[in-house]
Amino acid sequence: MACYGRIFATIFVVLNLKTFVEGEPQVPCYFIFGDSLLDNGNNNDLNTTAKANYPPYGVDFKDGRPTGRFTNGRNTADFLAEYLGFDHYIPPYASVKDSEILEGVNYASGSAGIRNDSGSHLGDRIYLGKQLENHQATISRIANLVGNTTSAKKHLNKCLFIVGIGSNDYINNYLMTEIYPSSHLYTPSQYATALIDQYSQHLRTLYEDGARKVALFGLGQIGCIPAELQKHDTRRCVSSTNNAIQLFNSKLKSLVDDLNTNFPDAKFTYINMYSISSIIDPLSVFNRPCCNVLETMPEGQCVPGETPCFLRGIYLFYDNFHPTEIANRIATNRAYNALLPSDAYPMDIHHLIRTNNVVYDE
Repeated sequence: MACYGRIFATIFVVLNLKTFVEGEPQVPCYFIFGDSLLDNGNNNDLNTTAKANYPPYGVDFKDGRPTGRFTNGRNTADFLAEYLGFDHYIPPYASVKDSEILEGVNYASGSAGIRNDSGSHLGDRIYLGKQLENHQATISRIANLVGNTTSAKKHLNKCLFIVGIGSNDYINNYLMTEIYPSSHLYTPSQYATALIDQYSQHLRTLYEDGARKVALFGLGQIGCIPAELQKHDTRRCVSSTNNAIQLFNSKLKSLVDDLNTNFPDAKFTYINMYSISSIIDPLSVFNRPCCNVLETMPEGQCVPGETPCFLRGIYLFYDNFHPTEIANRIATNRAYNALLPSDAYPMDIHHLIRTNNVVYDE
């Protein structure tokens, strides 16, 4: 099938890239907001079933130990840190030290959403609004280090911020019609509008707190993940789910235009994860999970302690929801350095970080 050629061509290109960049990082600091696709340990000590601090998660990460990343190895936040030239991964908010915060913090939390209630049936999570509250606490800590809040925000003006959130507002909210009321209250278009309106307010807060270079990751083809295929007993992508996701993505792309118009001293860009994830073929083995998954809560995550598939380099999904390390690497490469014009709008992250810095005025 044509999809196989595209997958292996992309894998070949990515594996032949030099991952670490020598010299100083391309930005002095890098902050991460999002859900389990970016979480690197913030959920480990929360009262939730949405955690990945047990084998076989992390089997390919450094010494093979689980860290709280929902994959076999590195996630998108990790690969982007490498592309940016950092010699370490950005630490989770749950354990970050004052000596580390000037270079960035990862606030992402598994099962978190734009809406506060998304993922609540799984237990505690750090939803986007709370992540922003945590960031404001970090700003206070930075202010103590650099002298005052004005100096802290001048420092933040130079940082890269990425936000990847919204999947759980569908997977663990709108699409769970028996638990959450949202699908009974909103049409897909109305729901996407409500999400974007709330998201917009959060992004304005992020801007007010000093962010000037912000990459917003759109949602991937949720209708093609193993969990959706099993739920609908099909081997083909669920079109109704993907149609709903495209409504959200379209509105998010328009929001980027609005933010860039309203805040000319900042640059926001949209990463088209829907287009990037189009390499996934729902009729191939790439839409089956690499690990054996639980049939009870947390349904769809890896069975603890069981050995995952051997050929992890050719699987795109590690469990029923989360991509493998190789899929994360492919996606991050295209987010950082767009392969196609549709991958990013109006620019990829490589160009975003090269936009002129704007000094914060109090």
